[in-house]
Parts: sequence; C-alpha cells; structure tokens
Amino acid sequence: MAFHTVGICLKPDQPQLAGSVRELEKWLRERGLEVLLGREAAAVTGAPGMMRSELAEKADLVIVLGGDGTLLAVARAIGERPVPILGVNLGTLGFLAEISRDELYPTLDQMLGGRFRTEERTRLAVSVERRGEPGPRYLALNDAVLARTALSRMVDLETLADGFPVATYHADGLILATPTGSTAYSLSAGGPLLLPGLAALVLTPICPHTLTQRPLVLPQSCVVEVRVRDARGGEVQLTCDGQVGCELLEGDRVIIRRTEQPVLFLVPSDRNRFDVMRAKLRWGER
Repeated sequence: MAFHTVGICLKPDQPQLAGSVRELEKWLRERGLEVLLGREAAAVTGAPGMMRSELAEKADLVIVLGGDGTLLAVARAIGERPVPILGVNLGTLGFLAEISRDELYPTLDQMLGGRFRTEERTRLAVSVERRGEPGPRYLALNDAVLARTALSRMVDLETLADGFPVATYHADGLILATPTGSTAYSLSAGGPLLLPGLAALVLTPICPHTLTQRPLVLPQSCVVEVRVRDARGGEVQLTCDGQVGCELLEGDRVIIRRTEQPVLFLVPSDRNRFDVMRAKLRWGER
C-alpha cells in the first residue's frame, strides 16, 4: 500500500495545536505527499478545509490527532470508504488512538517505508424500527448501548440472536460491543476483553436484576435484535459509540449487525495487542 494523499483530522476547538498541525503538514509535504485538512484542523491554521466525509473520498490515509472520541467520530464520518486511519493520542488513555505524540514521526517514517500492519476492526450497523416503520440508522465502532435515563427505573429488553430468543434482560441497560469496544463501556460493566481481530460480539447487561445474566460472547455473524418490552414509565436511550443516538419507546426494535466494510487501522509492524493492554491497563504495576 502506497500513500500519496494524507488527510489530517483534529479534535474540535484545539487552537493550541495549530503549531503541531502546521509542523505535520510541512513534514508530509517535504516527502512529496499531498495534504488535505479536515475543517477542525483547517480552523486552527487558517487554511482551507473540508468535511471529513469528503476528505476520506480523496485521501489514501487519514491521520487523526486527538483521543479515542475523535477517532470514533472520524471512523463514523468516513462511512463505508476503505481508507486506513492512524490514530495519534492527544488525550489520556487512548486505546484506539494508540500512537503517542512523541512516536508520530518515527511511526510515519516506518509506514512510508512500508513497515506497517493493517488491522481490520469490526463495525456495527444499528437500525431502529417503530411500529414496523424504519427509523434512524447509525454506524458504531465500539458499541451500541440501550439504557435507561437518569429518572427511569429498570427496563425489560427482549433480546434475540439470529431470531432465537437469548433472554429478556431486566436491567439498567444492555451493551452490544465489538472486540474494539470490549475495552470501553462493556469492560466497565464487567464484560470480557477481546483481541480486536476476534470474529465475535459481546452482549453485556448493565446491572441486571438476575445476577446469573452474565456477559455473552456471540459470533460476529449474528444479527442481534433488541425489543423494548417495558420501560416502566421512563425513557430508554439508544447511544452508539457514546456520541449519537435517539430515544426509544416501548415496542421499538433495534437491529444490530456487522457491516460489510470494517474500519482499517494502521499500526507499526512491531506492535502487538498485549503490549498495548499492558501499557494502557497498567498490568503488572503495583
């Protein structure tokens, strides 16, 4: 894979990073690469910019400067386009944007020299049906979460996999996570850690009333349907990647399936998942 056009996307409202964006743009141009700036990156430098979806149509590589939230937003904005992403962590934990600022230029040198690996990350297509009519649709890289709002009591969520009943979860909510998302909300709710390349999905109930309702690992080919059976007078919210979603009513159906096009991440060829887990989760520290 050769790179000719590189897009730069930035976390919004980061004027202090203007120098970093200009430095990166200059570095790339000096190596003969065309550089495109997303609107947020252009805003801090005063240069022309474009929407992330438009940038993804023209770029061979998208560099994301920010935290995991920024990378999730960019992954959603590029839609089904098979453009690889390199995440540079300017936040705190950075499970997805795992390249540190200090590692950026050595990593780019490796990648321009062909020393990199492309990881495919499963994404979810999430759709809502109400009274038999199609409703909102979303893409999710981490997870789709159905949960009660602050003033609601527990909800009843009838869940099916490939049309077969799994359980009716009487709980605060339910998380359907990809292997990428297994390190996010699902992990906090007691779900397992999955390596990103595993062909699986995780159903993780949030504070279930029945304590034997534990997280369940499913094949990623499963089509999962969740029906809101009893909202107990409160509201239920669908949230995808913690960023987009809608309110659900009793009787609504949420259908979740793997998309045909995964997200492509670029990582250094010498990096492995266990290194990342040890570093980010601080395994072995006292």
